[in-house]
Amino acid sequence: METKRAQAIRKLDGRDVLPIVRVFFEFNHLKSLYRQGWLKAGIPKAHCETVAEHSLGVALLALFLAEAQFPELDPVRLVRMGLLHDFGEIYAGDIVPGGMSLEDKHELERRSVERVFGRLPNGADYLAVWEEFERGETAEARFLKEIDRLEMGLQASVYEQEGFEGLDKFFESTDKALTTPALREILDSLKALRRGRTK
Repeated sequence: METKRAQAIRKLDGRDVLPIVRVFFEFNHLKSLYRQGWLKAGIPKAHCETVAEHSLGVALLALFLAEAQFPELDPVRLVRMGLLHDFGEIYAGDIVPGGMSLEDKHELERRSVERVFGRLPNGADYLAVWEEFERGETAEARFLKEIDRLEMGLQASVYEQEGFEGLDKFFESTDKALTTPALREILDSLKALRRGRTK
């Protein structure tokens, strides 16, 4: 996995610190872990989104869209889920599709979240939020799965507007994942932006 720097948690080896300090050092890895799919697509490291940046984007999109257009969804629950949904990547890394089976990926990520959340007093609650997202059985989890993909499409659009090429597969993946009409409308807007882009 390519990162901006080594995992900060290594600096705490053998040191006695409060659990919240250790968890923050672990979370710090997501701030330096590049989204590997962008690197594989040729986005230079200087421009590459990190996992933490993606998670923040997902949480904000979920909040803004839920409050504006989806009153039946719980925005606080969505924000919690958006912020926590990638914690499995702290120790598993950002595994791109096809890198391993979905079952193996899920198991690695589950071990990671259990390790991190197990340090916190409310760890079982955070694990339940992560599992809710993974299962995708609630309205919030299904919505967030679409938002997770929409954020990727929006980021691909940012990269295209900055002049990077060869990102069709990210738009195609977003297109396949979105079923909610209001989210598809956003994707249609991105498609129009692509058509209007000067070459």
